[in-house]
Amino acid sequence: MNAAFLITPKSEVKYVYDHWTMRQAMEKMEHYRYSAIPILNKKGKYIGTLTEGDLLWELKNHQDLDFKDTEDIPLSSVERYRDIQPISIDVEIEDILENSLSHNFVPIVDDLGVFIGIIRRREILSYLMDLRKKEHSETI
Repeated sequence: MNAAFLITPKSEVKYVYDHWTMRQAMEKMEHYRYSAIPILNKKGKYIGTLTEGDLLWELKNHQDLDFKDTEDIPLSSVERYRDIQPISIDVEIEDILENSLSHNFVPIVDDLGVFIGIIRRREILSYLMDLRKKEHSETI
């Protein structure tokens, strides 16, 4: 099955832009209770994924930094430690299973690298459970 059937479209996904500040990203992540969020550039291309861990490491590495100072730090200068590689829209679900094991979502891009949405681990697991139920009912 093509992964496009499981996609949550960009219009329903929260994301941040690489020109935003660290504070803007933290506030958006806090508001939506996200531990990770996609980063896009102004042209809508997927840049990477920002995690709570990335923000914590940034704070740790700049111990004189307080919350107010995060207004002056662009996301583009925050080092990301585990970037999630995007997957093409035309990939089969079986091809994204490994990525979904270590991340809450898999970013989906078109042929030009433009972000079009995500596939959440929850949708992948639901699909696999439905598939198993279907196979089980066919054997009875």
